[in-house]
Order: sequence, then C-alpha cells, then structure tokens
Amino acid sequence: MKKAFIFDLDGTIVDSVGAIASCVNDCLVEKGLKPQPVEAYKYFAGDGQYELIKRALRAAGDVELRNYEEVMPRYIELFKDRCHVGCTPYDGMRETLQALKEKGMLLSVLSNKAHANSIKVVEAVYGKGFFDDIQGQMDHVNRKPSPDGAFMVMERLNVRREECIYVGDTSVDMKTGKAAGIFTVGVTWGFRTREELIENHADAVIDHPSELLNYCI
Repeated sequence: MKKAFIFDLDGTIVDSVGAIASCVNDCLVEKGLKPQPVEAYKYFAGDGQYELIKRALRAAGDVELRNYEEVMPRYIELFKDRCHVGCTPYDGMRETLQALKEKGMLLSVLSNKAHANSIKVVEAVYGKGFFDDIQGQMDHVNRKPSPDGAFMVMERLNVRREECIYVGDTSVDMKTGKAAGIFTVGVTWGFRTREELIENHADAVIDHPSELLNYCI
C-alpha cells in the first residue's frame, strides 16, 4: 500500500522556467552576453544551479566559462529574491495534490534547487505547511540523481521505499527514483520529453496530474 509521494519541484509541481530564465538572462546581459530563449532553460535546469549557469554561459558563447566566477554569485543573489516570481502550479496539480492529501497520502518535495529557494517557491505557490516535507539542495547532501535526498525524506516521513512513488519530469528524476528503489512516474507537462522519460526507465508516464490518483493504492 502506498503512503507517500515524493515530487520533483521545477517542471513537475511548479512551472518555474520563467523565473529561472529571467534571473540567468539578467546575469548574461550584465556581462555583455546574449540572453537565451526561455525554452532553452528547460534543458539548462535540472542538475542544480551550478550546472545551470555553466550551460547558459556556454550557450551564450562563453564556452570557456570565463565569466563563471562572477556570474555564479550574482545569480545566487538575484534568484534568492526572485526565485518565486511568476511561478504557478501546473493545470490540475493543486486539485490533484489536495485529493491525494484527502486520501491520506504524505506529500514531499525533493529538488536540486537550493534548499531555502525550494521552500520559498513551494510556500509561495502552495502555502506554508501544504507539503509534509521539503528537501532542497544542501552542500552536505549529494544532489540528484543520488538517492541520498530521497532516503532522507523517507526517513523523516517514516516510510519504506515500496510505500513511495517518485514523480518527476526529467532523466535526473527517473535515475533518482530508480537509485532509491522507488516506483517512478514521469510527467510530460514539464521540462523534458516523453522519450527522455521512457529512455530512462520510468515505471509509468502520465500526461495530466489527475492520473496520479491511479497510483495511490
């Protein structure tokens, strides 16, 4: 019997690509580099903020990352204040999450976004206390696809891997769920493609949040 859902954040429960793109593009422009299309950030994001900035710099022409040491702290500064700006839940997600709660499911978030920013975004979109647990990226915790964060969440929720469902939108998420031994559901409304999810061995792939209700049995 399932007891808990572990959700990725960006591209899964929150449409946040605009906030990410806005902050990084401002950093690029400050260094005289070309801002990148918002859609590109669906592929730049997913592996944490350090990889995000490296990918954006390379795409903007700084292939040797000469600006990295200045852009990285500037992005952290901007994103701390603006990480939640314009973020919204995906269509049907709030209603589905509420339905899962009413069925007695524990809800948690596991993200490669910095921990404080993860909390800020989740609480801005869903309200404080809506989720039972939030785990963002911390220096002492290996980032996804390491299963370490998932294990921490499961320990705090007092659930076993077979009692959990991991939900995400990227290959990183599928690898994380597999590494943790959790049934893994890929979602097609986020940052990446159905093909990427299938290639990375998602146990199931869904097209709308309401389909998650089929798995809380």
